[in-house]
Amino acid sequence: MKNTFKKVERLNKKKYIQELFKRGSSFYLYPFKILFLTASEVEDCDNPFHQILISVPRRKFKKAVDRNTIRRRVREAYRLNKAALNTPQKLLIAYIYTAKDILSYKEIENKLIRSLDRLLQETQKNK
Repeated sequence: MKNTFKKVERLNKKKYIQELFKRGSSFYLYPFKILFLTASEVEDCDNPFHQILISVPRRKFKKAVDRNTIRRRVREAYRLNKAALNTPQKLLIAYIYTAKDILSYKEIENKLIRSLDRLLQETQKNK
């Protein structure tokens, strides 16, 4: 399996994002707040992939360069480790970066792997 991050894996439909923030479950695992919702709970969502949204607040990081750096690191960590999230139902996931400073790629990757494991546990628990 190739480690790719296709456009269809990005969560960009306004309707789905609103549903995720309105009805989704969440947990906190430093430096992320993670919201998730199964795609079957959203009408008209028949995407064969998990879809993710990465958010870095402008309030904490004024420079776009810093926000983009964090976003790139999170996206790359997800791209390389998304195979760990092998659930039959597809998820809509939002990663909200909450740390006050820019973490190294290794730290972000370790936390993202832990968050994927926790997501797997949470979805199996909610069945």
